[in-house]
Amino acid sequence: RLKPLNRLQVILQHLKMSKHTDSTTEVLLEKRGGAGIITLNRPKVLNALNLSMIRQIYPQIKAWEQDPETFLIIIKGTGGKAFCAGGDIRTIADAGKVGDRLTQDFFREEYTLNNAIGTCKKPYVALIDGITMGGGVGLSVHGHFRVATEKTLFAMPETAIGLFPDVGGGYFLPRLSGKIGYYLALTGFRLKGRDVQKAGIATHFVESEKLPALEEDLIALKSPSTESIADLLNSYHVKSKIDQEKEFVLDEQMEKINSLFSANNMEEIVKKLKQDGSAFAIKQLETINKMSPTSLKMALRQLREGASMSLQEVLTMEYRLSQACMRGHDFYEGVRAVLIDKDQSPRWKPAALEEVSDEFVDDCFKPLGNNDLKL
Repeated sequence: RLKPLNRLQVILQHLKMSKHTDSTTEVLLEKRGGAGIITLNRPKVLNALNLSMIRQIYPQIKAWEQDPETFLIIIKGTGGKAFCAGGDIRTIADAGKVGDRLTQDFFREEYTLNNAIGTCKKPYVALIDGITMGGGVGLSVHGHFRVATEKTLFAMPETAIGLFPDVGGGYFLPRLSGKIGYYLALTGFRLKGRDVQKAGIATHFVESEKLPALEEDLIALKSPSTESIADLLNSYHVKSKIDQEKEFVLDEQMEKINSLFSANNMEEIVKKLKQDGSAFAIKQLETINKMSPTSLKMALRQLREGASMSLQEVLTMEYRLSQACMRGHDFYEGVRAVLIDKDQSPRWKPAALEEVSDEFVDDCFKPLGNNDLKL
């Protein structure tokens, strides 16, 4: 028989192990003062969002929304490297290969959560410190306030893995100034630090080291309103000196971006880039040539249509597109090339823009009847 101390050690060891496999530690939900705080807690995988996290965050947001003692919601990530680097794409690809329903459930519940954030009645503050891509953008961009830092790295890189800039990308991207959103969606271009705020994705810029103080100040606000939260964020924003003088990274290219990315279809954009022939245009051509032709056509139409839709209409459209990707070839090939074999040479099918027919693209946008996303 175990000595009492040993038995206690065994029990503690067991508790410790079960804690690591217990999904509740992947996201921490706590109430401090009048603030509900969501902490994404998978630092080893850059806080990638999985279904069990979505299933914990969604009901909590809904509960806080109804709670008269909760005045604001704060979301952040642990580990210092990422807010959230995206959805747990590899698991979804594995599920799709064996026909598992995760390919439906994940996107349905993720987009439902994106909508809950976009319609949240309580002020919602996302501290997007570090890598914020794909699914991480969906957890932040639809809220009232997004605070970027010098460590923020924003991108929607989905066309490189046979997907499209989802999580409401069809809503917020075409609403950025000029054609920046189209440029970001098609090329996966990465914005860093203050540029995330200058592009209109973040609402404020605060030094990373000031975030703990900002969080304490937010929690300490007495029954805050959207206005008082905005005032507090502004007071931090104006004091942030990092890169204050630097001009927006795309400033010099804006005219080109606005004209080159305003075409009605991908072939036209490619033609304009070739005709332009500048170093910038050639670089964009090289990037676009690496992307899934199917994804490019899907994404361009997604943004063009999304520009005049409500967030709910966009998410319903994007759910249809997500299921088209799950039925197709390029998503699985993109995940293989980028995340599994890491050879970075996906073999897309079809391999050229001209081979992706309008009929095929139309098909991706068709309603799914009873399987449609209902918001």
